[in-house]
Formats: sequence, C-alpha cells, structure tokens
Amino acid sequence: MKIAVDAMGGDNAPFSNIEGAIAALSPDGIGPVARKEKIEIILVGEKDMLKKELAKRGASALPLQIKDASQAIDMDESPLEAYRNKPNSSIAEGIKMLKSGEADGFVSAGNSGAVMATSVMELDKLKGVARPAIASVFPTLKESCVIVDVGANAECKPKHLYQFALMGEAYIRYVFKRRIPRVALLSMGHEEGKGNALTKAAYKLLMKSDINFIGNIEGSDIVKGTADVVVCDGFVGNVVLKFGESLAMSILSLLKQEVKKSFVRRIGAGIMKGSFRDVKKNINYEETGGAPLLGIDGSCIICHGISTPKAVKNAVNALAEYIVQDVNKHIEESLA
Repeated sequence: MKIAVDAMGGDNAPFSNIEGAIAALSPDGIGPVARKEKIEIILVGEKDMLKKELAKRGASALPLQIKDASQAIDMDESPLEAYRNKPNSSIAEGIKMLKSGEADGFVSAGNSGAVMATSVMELDKLKGVARPAIASVFPTLKESCVIVDVGANAECKPKHLYQFALMGEAYIRYVFKRRIPRVALLSMGHEEGKGNALTKAAYKLLMKSDINFIGNIEGSDIVKGTADVVVCDGFVGNVVLKFGESLAMSILSLLKQEVKKSFVRRIGAGIMKGSFRDVKKNINYEETGGAPLLGIDGSCIICHGISTPKAVKNAVNALAEYIVQDVNKHIEESLA
C-alpha cells in the first residue's frame, strides 16, 4: 500500500509531516493494518529540501519515496484560485497520484478547502454522490461518534444531508465496527417539527431510509454519546467541531491553573495523574489523526492545520484502515 503525504501542508510543515511519516513506519508507530499491508509513504514536496531533511534524520533505510512538488498552498489562499494558479502544488501533485494510481491514499494537513476543491476537480465523485463531505471523529462519554459534514459544504439541500447520513453510516460501520450505527440529525429540539426548513425536510427523507435513524438530537446529546453518526450541514458542523476542541483544551488548562493554587491540590493531582492523562488522550485530536473526505473516488484524509508528528502518524494509520475496509465501495452500495 502506498500513501502520499503532503509534506508542505499545515502550520508545522514540513517538519511535522516528515517526522510523522517516519514515525508511521517505525516499529512503535506503525498500526496493525499498515504493518500487514507493508505500507510505503511518498512525501510530496520540494525534492531537494525533503532529501536533505530525511538524510538528517537517518531515514534512508525506510520505505520512503519523494514526489517533487515545486509549489505550496498557503492556509489562507482561496481554494479555487490555488487550484488554478498552482498546478504543481503538493496538494495537487498528491491528488494527481491518487488519480493515476501511483498512490492508494493521500494525507494532508494543508488548506482543507484546497484539498476539497482539488479532489472534486481531479477525481470523480463516487457513483450517486451529489456532494462530498468531511467526517470528523468526536469524543463522547461513551464511544466516539462521527459528525458529517464539518466544513466541506456550508450550504446544503435536504438530499445532501440524507447522503451525508448514508456515507457516515457506512464509514463508522466498517472502520469502527458498529454493527447497527445510530444515525441522528442535529437540530434545535428532539421533536420532528423542530429546526429550520432544511432539517425538517431532511428528517422526512431519513425517516424513509433503511438506516437506523433515531431522529433529531440537540447539541448536548453529542457528548452524551446518543448517536454514532451526527448529521448536519458543514457550517454548523465546523462550528460544533471547533467549539468542542477549544472547550476541551480550555477545561484542561483551567484544571492545571487550579491544581497549582495549593500544595494539597498538587498532591491530589499527582495521585490522579493517570486519570488526567487518559482524559486528555480521549479528547486529543492527535489520536484520530484526521477526517476522511467521504464521497470522492479516492481515499483522502484531511488533518488539522496544527497537526503534530503524532497526528500525521495516526492519520496514515487511519487511512490504511479506511482503504483496507473499502469504505468507498460500501458508500456506493449504500447509495445504490
């Protein structure tokens, strides 16, 4: 299995991407699926610079290749303009490798809009898909859930939400091994008549579907673990995701501040250190690696812009699992 990694994408590029790729191939970092598939990684970026950085890290013996890309897309660039004006960017070259079959998957912590736009332009959508969507894993008090969409589509029609539900259901069923996933529509109340015109119409479509649709849920139900798949438009999903990430990190920071206020609290914190570590792990974006772009004829994971080497490593392993489980085939079957 060959996975292309955008070496130039993200706030910490290229170092996080290079070190994440190396970690994904190390004995301690490689996941069971990646190990079984004998994974190879192709770093996409400025060839000479990447060669130099890999030599510094003594990575010449690892199954790492380099694909030259003379341009890089900034995080604040317009996605469509970047696609038109930078045909040799690391994002464009990586997605072209998917199209040609040179790579089986693509990981990028770069401009998510550019990844989305380039994927739509260069790759076909899966049969029956009206719009691709980004699915993000979100921690809950029970098992993690998946929120679809979290930013690819700011404005949607009811049929788009309906398809997001089907795609998210296929993803969590096969990657997370949930036999009968619970699918819910994010709204402002549990009752069928609550919400705006979009959610009301989408509710009716989902009620007629064959999936395990449990109806509307409110924002507070997400963290309770009420549903396995939470469906919403990309505007709402992106706000929920970023608020959730910020809130989780803020709570941890507040705990640290309070612990430092007395000697007794510091002793108590020392006793609870293992519990705090486990909580931090459960809410840390690095553990999931990134969010798959569902609905394109290719396997692609979009990472957080601030991704660390650990996040990139986990994104590579998550993508290997996505590919092996053939999620795209199951999405097409579900839509058919």
